[in-house]
Amino acid sequence: MTIALWIFSILIGLSSTMSSMGKFTKMEQTIATLKSVGVKDSQIPLLGVLELAAAVGLLVGIWVPILGQLAALGLVLYFASATIFHIRAGHKFNGFAPALLLTAVSLATLFFQLAR
Repeated sequence: MTIALWIFSILIGLSSTMSSMGKFTKMEQTIATLKSVGVKDSQIPLLGVLELAAAVGLLVGIWVPILGQLAALGLVLYFASATIFHIRAGHKFNGFAPALLLTAVSLATLFFQLAR
């Protein structure tokens, strides 16, 4: 179970870090996608901070389990909300599939965090 926890934590941690970097560097595609679901310019840095904080929380959570659990829960809520926003914006499956996949990986990470 520990190996699975590490694999899923690293996978979602790296994904969150890369996603936050797209927000911090204002990548054109990232910003366009965020705007298409109704995110305001002033909210974008906060979303990046939340993702990066969760990634750090997963890393520290290796030694402090409650922090890893909270970080994984935060990512479940974050990516599930992103999926809902994409659906509400009328995006087709390929538009919200990445958020849905990250929700699933976050859920698996939370499961492994809670099971240890």
